[in-house]
Amino acid sequence: MSLTKVKRVVAATVVLVGLLSASVAQAGTAWDTYKSRFLMPDGRIVDTGNKNVSHTEGQGFAMLMAVANDDRASFDKMWAWTEKTLKNKDSGLFYWRYNPVEPDPIPDKNDATDGDALIAWALLKADARWHDGRYGAASDAITKALVSHTVINFAGYRVMLPGAKGFNLNSYVNLNPSYFIFPAWQAFADRSHLTVWRDLIRDAKTLTGKMGWGEANLPTDWVALAADGKMQPAKEWPPRMSYDAIRIPLYIAWQDPNSALLTPWRSWWQKFSRSQTPAWVNVTTNEAAPYNMNEGQLAVRDLTLGTKNGEPQITAQDDYYSASLKMLSWLAEQR
Repeated sequence: MSLTKVKRVVAATVVLVGLLSASVAQAGTAWDTYKSRFLMPDGRIVDTGNKNVSHTEGQGFAMLMAVANDDRASFDKMWAWTEKTLKNKDSGLFYWRYNPVEPDPIPDKNDATDGDALIAWALLKADARWHDGRYGAASDAITKALVSHTVINFAGYRVMLPGAKGFNLNSYVNLNPSYFIFPAWQAFADRSHLTVWRDLIRDAKTLTGKMGWGEANLPTDWVALAADGKMQPAKEWPPRMSYDAIRIPLYIAWQDPNSALLTPWRSWWQKFSRSQTPAWVNVTTNEAAPYNMNEGQLAVRDLTLGTKNGEPQITAQDDYYSASLKMLSWLAEQR
C-alpha cells in the first residue's frame, strides 16, 4: 500500500473514531443539559415556566433522573436541600412549593402527594443502586407518613388524597389522577408487602377506568369523587384534560405499557397528526386548545402510542415541565 493510501486510511479512521466519540458523547448529554438548565447550586430544581419556583414534584423528578444516570453527587445535593428546606417535621411529608423571592418562601404548609411519592421512590431506587440503607430508611419513613396522613377509605375505594389538607370535603373528595403514580406504588408494595399499596393500585385503576367524559372520553386534571361513588370533573378547576392529566398515561405506561387504561388516550390522540395534536381538551364543551402539544407532551403521546424515541434532546425551547416530561418518558421507555 502506498504512503498516500495509508494516509487516507488513517484519516478516514480518525474521522470515524471522531464520529463514534461524538455519538457516545451525545448519548450522555440529556441529563447534563437538564442539570445545567434547571438544577441550582444549592440543590433545588427551578420551574422556569412558573417564575422559577421549586416544588416537590420537580425535586422528585430530578432525583429519579439522577439515579438513572448514576449521578450520586447531584442526587445527594437535591435530597439534602429537599430534606433541609421542605421537610415538615410534624408530618414527615414535604411542603409542596418554595418561592425564594417571597418573604416566607413556604406560605402554603400543605404537601402534594405526588411529590412525596416521587421523592420516596427516588430514594428507594438510590438504595438499590448505591447500596446505602439510609436512602431506603428515609423512603420508608415517607411512605409511612403518606399512608398515615393522606390515604383514606371513601365511597368504597381506598384513595390517596392530593394532599393532607383541603381535599376531603365530606360529601365528596377532590382527586388528581395524575398523582396516581402506579410504578412508585408498586415499588412500595414490593418493598413493604403492605396491602394498602395494592389496594391503592387496584382502586385507582378502577377509578381511572371510569374517568372518561366528552367526545375525548378522557379524565380531567381534577376529579370529584362523591360519597355515592359517582365522579365528575371537579368544579374548582377547568374541566380539561390538560397539563396535569398528561401524566396519567405516563405513569400507566411506565408500569404497564399494555394496559387497557391507555386505550382512550390512544383513540383520542390518533385522531390527530403528531404535529397537530391539541395541548388540551375541555370535556364539557369538547373545545380543543387553539395551540398544539409542546415537545414534552408529545413525548408522552409517543410513549403511549408505543413509539420509542430513545434519549431526548433538551432544547432551549423546553421549559422545566416540557424537559421533565421528555426525560420521564425516556425513563419509562427503559423500564
